[in-house]
Amino acid sequence: MGSMTDEIATETNAPAYSVSELAFALKRTIEEAYGFVRLRGELSKVTFHGNGHVYLDLKDERASISGVIWKGSVRGLAVRPETGLEVIVTGRVTTYPGRSQYQIIIETMEPAGIGALLAQLERLKARLAAEGLFDASRKTPLPEMPGVIGVITSPTGAVIRDILHRIRERWPCRVIVWPVVVQGDQAAHQVRAAIEGFNALKAGGPAPRPDLIIVARGGGSVENLWPFNDEALARTVAASTIPLISAVGHETDTTMIDFVSDRRAPTPTAAAEIATPVFAELAAAIADYQRRLMQSGARMVELRRARLAAAAGSLPRPADLLAIATQRLDLAAGRLGAALQRNVSSHHRDWLTIAAPLKPGLLQRPIQVRRERLDALAARLPPAARRRLERATDALANLEKLRLSFNPDGPLKRGFARIHDPDGRLVRSAEVLSAGERVRMVFADGDRAAVVDGLPSPRPVRPRRGETAANQGDLF
Repeated sequence: MGSMTDEIATETNAPAYSVSELAFALKRTIEEAYGFVRLRGELSKVTFHGNGHVYLDLKDERASISGVIWKGSVRGLAVRPETGLEVIVTGRVTTYPGRSQYQIIIETMEPAGIGALLAQLERLKARLAAEGLFDASRKTPLPEMPGVIGVITSPTGAVIRDILHRIRERWPCRVIVWPVVVQGDQAAHQVRAAIEGFNALKAGGPAPRPDLIIVARGGGSVENLWPFNDEALARTVAASTIPLISAVGHETDTTMIDFVSDRRAPTPTAAAEIATPVFAELAAAIADYQRRLMQSGARMVELRRARLAAAAGSLPRPADLLAIATQRLDLAAGRLGAALQRNVSSHHRDWLTIAAPLKPGLLQRPIQVRRERLDALAARLPPAARRRLERATDALANLEKLRLSFNPDGPLKRGFARIHDPDGRLVRSAEVLSAGERVRMVFADGDRAAVVDGLPSPRPVRPRRGETAANQGDLF
């Protein structure tokens, strides 16, 4: 009995943990024991949160663990998390006390082998194909004779040298190289920026806008070529308004941009051959066309000459056609002189017949009669015209006198003056003028300005008896 009491007391005296204390104690224990783990499994329930974090489950055939990728780590992932993708992740295991569950904070993620990469690529390929990005109807034809070619590739290596050498020996054009890295995490971003940069160039600007773009890279493993399977890069290639040739890897290598580009080249050198014609072949073709044109022209002229000769053989000779007409002309010319002489003689006889009764007196008598009538009229005209002229002269003199009397400048010659107000109107009364107003006085020999005085005009002072006007003083 005593032993049971002691046992109960012992259990009762044990310290009691709170739920939070236990939860955070477990959290510290797990984080210390599993500060860094590397897991392999299949992704499921992948959720991209609006704040940039990714929540998912990592499972195998017998267990599952929750995982979270913070926003800062999402951008550095080697692959895009997708449901069903087998990956290898690294991170630390921790607990979430709010739900009493443990989870892994994922810091890196990579595909678990080539099969996982290819499976992810096939899913992306199917999605882009469903959107119509692979359709031949949306692909832009390549220019036959480009003037400017833009090349996006690494500035060091054999690829750019092969492309430049091949273009130089085939076609004279300008090549603009946009240097990028073609391997690693930054490759897809830099290639995408280069394509967008070429498309942003304006025609006629300081930097020429390419007529064609070549994206080139040498061969490599699937991992090395994986940046060219990036979804954002594939969509940028599809959206390019400049025709684009994809030349990534060797002939057996295939990337996602090969399907969305306007043309795929098996190698970078083949891309240069696809992009440019052979100048020598074009020159030879033009020379051949010119030679054939000259030959065709010569054959046509010869054919027309033969047809003309054949047609001329069935025609009569020009001399035979003109023989009858020439004979008629000769006969007519032989009779023409005598016919003209007879015509002149006949007209001379007719003139003599008509002119015989005509005498100068027949014309002089009417003329003499009309002259006598004109002299009689002329004898009566001067007195009447003179009287009419005198009356008109008197009327004109009267009008001239009237004009002179109405001339406003006439009185000015006799010592008078005209007064005009500032507006140029004639002043007819002193009442219209006010003190201090400026006026203009017009004389016969010019005009002067004056100011109206405010005092009334003084009366004229008559000289006293015995005084003359000379000593009466100055009114002004």
